[in-house]
Amino acid sequence: MASGGARTPPLPAARIAGDRAARKAETGQDDPAVLRAMQAGGGLRLLGLRIVIVLVLLMAAQAYDGSLHAFSHWFILGLYGVGTVWFGLGERGGGPAAAVYSWAGTLLNAWLAVYVIIEHMLAGGEAALGADAVSRLPAFLLLLQTGLSMRVAHTLLFCGVVTACWTAAFLVGLAWPALFPGPDSFPTAQITGLATFVAAGLLVIDGMTRLREAVTRALRMEHERAQLARFVPDTVALDLAAEDAGSTMGVHRRHACLMVLDIRGFSRLSREHPPEAMVTALLAVRAAAQAAVAEQGGLVDKYVGDAVLVQFVVGRPRAQARAALACALSIHDRIAALNAARAGEGLFTLRVVVALHAGDLLVGVFDDGVRAEYTVLGPAMNALSRIEARAKAAEIEIGASGDFLDLLGGPLPPRIRVVPVPDARDAQPALFAIVETPAA
Repeated sequence: MASGGARTPPLPAARIAGDRAARKAETGQDDPAVLRAMQAGGGLRLLGLRIVIVLVLLMAAQAYDGSLHAFSHWFILGLYGVGTVWFGLGERGGGPAAAVYSWAGTLLNAWLAVYVIIEHMLAGGEAALGADAVSRLPAFLLLLQTGLSMRVAHTLLFCGVVTACWTAAFLVGLAWPALFPGPDSFPTAQITGLATFVAAGLLVIDGMTRLREAVTRALRMEHERAQLARFVPDTVALDLAAEDAGSTMGVHRRHACLMVLDIRGFSRLSREHPPEAMVTALLAVRAAAQAAVAEQGGLVDKYVGDAVLVQFVVGRPRAQARAALACALSIHDRIAALNAARAGEGLFTLRVVVALHAGDLLVGVFDDGVRAEYTVLGPAMNALSRIEARAKAAEIEIGASGDFLDLLGGPLPPRIRVVPVPDARDAQPALFAIVETPAA
């Protein structure tokens, strides 16, 4: 097998930096980037939701005998309306201050929810169950609004502040009943309301966490697919990305079946024939190999001189082995047809050797920041080279290791038999010849 290989052209420094930043963002290491992806196009809607909540609170307060509310109640609601819109606009504006506006808006939401609950408790619940429901409305509406921001930490802060203050007010009411008069405020109504809020908060946080994980996984898979699509067919890239979506981005350890095709006596033929004739023959062999590989769902890893390195990494090991064997037999038939056509044209014929092996390897895009290459690395690659060399020496057309044959399982294709190849040095892995028996 000659040295050399096909690689992608050097990447500009700006492109490298951009790819690294995107990889960090889309693998979930950069939390704000995931958040931006989830909130894409939603900033204006979230701001509109804040305004709707303010209007709902104003209408609900007025509907349940708003005349009972002191002027301070309406002042507080108006102040909250101005504040939440202000913070929403500041957050939507972006920049370093956006995070500060976001935290301030969350604390403002918690403060309003606590204020309305405690105000109702102090009023004694004269308006009965309807007013109880209205007093808790801000807590639940603002919980949903905070949850829709998709910020887990903010939602935890909101739930923690409201729960702590509500619990503290309830305990104070138990200790000093005169502070919170009214038969419907203590203790059953408040316990039920508080427990419902805590349960709702846990559900919102759990759902938000699951959604963020799903989005992070989807972003990771899409980034992996986009990276792989530069080197392999898009459908194969999607399968590989889906299988590796739960793991760390980049290079993965996985099982693969390997195949190498090499032209026998290529150096000798190069001395006997002009370069143009050798290039034509080489391209014909590559085309035949590529067609057979694509037919069986494999990947041409690289062309190395007059050799073709192929990998089968999609599916279970048995499916990989079956596809690799079918590919090797197809290449054998295609080369036979190619030689028949070349002989008819008075051209020299070609002999190839195919070697098959299997094992666990490191598979993925190896990117050193200057050049990138999708390939496989591992001891199985070194063993494949030894199998190919021994198959050449034994004049075998298709050779396979014992590890590869063990994966096939079940009967072999018709007219195919496996013959052990003895080795005086007892070299490992064991080599077998795959022979096609002529039809009777």
